[in-house]
Amino acid sequence: MSSGTQAASEAEPVGAEHVDGYLPDDDVLTMARARADELGCPPLAPGAGATLRFLAATLGARAVVEVGTGSGVSGLYLLRGMAAAGVLTSIDIEPEFQRAARRTFLDAGYPPGRMRLITGRALDVLSRLTPGGYDLVFVDAARIEYPGYYEQGVALLRRGGIIAFHNVLAGGHVVDPSRRDPETLALREVARAVREDERLVPALLPVGGGLLLATVG
Repeated sequence: MSSGTQAASEAEPVGAEHVDGYLPDDDVLTMARARADELGCPPLAPGAGATLRFLAATLGARAVVEVGTGSGVSGLYLLRGMAAAGVLTSIDIEPEFQRAARRTFLDAGYPPGRMRLITGRALDVLSRLTPGGYDLVFVDAARIEYPGYYEQGVALLRRGGIIAFHNVLAGGHVVDPSRRDPETLALREVARAVREDERLVPALLPVGGGLLLATVG
């Protein structure tokens, strides 16, 4: 193999399966994913979850907001990266999802004081949280509402805080010009808004169906 061919080979991206398998699930995550399947709320892929844990740990996050609780898969990754006394505020409109998530967090050994589960419409709840009081905001909920989550989520972040949107590529729909449905348009809108917001330093990562990140500079 020539040096040029070797360099090209090393530069090729690895597959999503390898990325997701790099840090395998433990028993608690496996059970949480099973609950997600039962409830019909697709869980976060392991690669995206590992990224969230990394971000929370890098920030030393003590206050995190999650929009879309699900069965607790993403929340567990966040808790595992947060500071020891950090509190996760997780919002979901479905009480059944939050019951499943609470079970996941307790199974993982986290006391009730580490979690604040709020049942309600996220756009209403976010407006009642403390502006500038959070290290990380993670969004994995109704895509059509992503632009609203962006507006309110950025306002919640301290300087250096991070906002993250899950599944912004929507299986390739976002880059397909023929797709004009409301969800796809909303995803394009939030991606454009984050990129053009002079307060933010953005990045788009190819994990979990597309993880759009931005930090408050």
